[in-house]
Amino acid sequence: MECPVVVHEGQKLNKMAAIGQKWVPLYQVDAFTDQPFGGNAAAVCLLGDEELTDDHLQKIAAEMNQSETAFICKLSPQDDFISSSVFRLRWFTPVSEMLLCGHATLASAGALFYVIKNPSSQLTFQTLSGDLFARREGDFISLDLPENKSQPQDGGKYKDLIKATIGSFPVQEVRFCSSVGGDLLIRIPDSITREQFEKMTPDIQGMMAAHQEEIRGVIVTLKGSLENGCVDDEGVQYDFVSRFFDPWSGLPEDPVTGSAHTVLASYWAKELGKTEFYGKFVYFDVVLYFHD
Repeated sequence: MECPVVVHEGQKLNKMAAIGQKWVPLYQVDAFTDQPFGGNAAAVCLLGDEELTDDHLQKIAAEMNQSETAFICKLSPQDDFISSSVFRLRWFTPVSEMLLCGHATLASAGALFYVIKNPSSQLTFQTLSGDLFARREGDFISLDLPENKSQPQDGGKYKDLIKATIGSFPVQEVRFCSSVGGDLLIRIPDSITREQFEKMTPDIQGMMAAHQEEIRGVIVTLKGSLENGCVDDEGVQYDFVSRFFDPWSGLPEDPVTGSAHTVLASYWAKELGKTEFYGKFVYFDVVLYFHD
């Protein structure tokens, strides 16, 4: 996944830790865009030697009120953010810790590369989803994220949630991925047009009422074609278009999510027999490379 970022350096956030008053450097980063105030925003905190509890981290994330706040930690006191290339990384929504977040990983790499001026060609982040890699690719940052495979799912178990999400649209296939935290993948028929897809308006209250504990979010995806209008401004066809809904985490719709693409890339690689994709997440174009 190759993407640009824009970094806004925020004011330092004052928090009280057990060892006294501490200052935590804080940045807001717009991922998947080269325009200020565009893309998908994440907060990034550089924790350094600070030993903050999970409760502190959760409170900071709640105060930031972004879809995700990333916390970058050094692995040892001898490391530093300027010259080291391996860090620990955690992500919190305003209400809970996440197993994986693509755009906040991209934001973390952007803060280190462009603000801290870390000269490394590649950064490694140790996370709950394993080691993730961010590399410089010209004006872009390339992320290596894990494959998250989905399995066929009987839609009857989630019929109320599916109905609340896609309304009267027919369902072509339903799948479930547990490894990313619990994503329900709904594919709608190829005959649905891009215009219809983008105008789809989920019943958010209905989704909240039908939510089941194992579900992190709902991905809705459509195969792209010239016939259904899934093309960019230059007339180039998208391989697929997608949307992601997660209202129970305080965000009705995520404008673009890297973690959902770890599920989508795995699914569409098998469906299309391809390893390179040109996709659209409603608001943003995304280039994906899949390595099995």
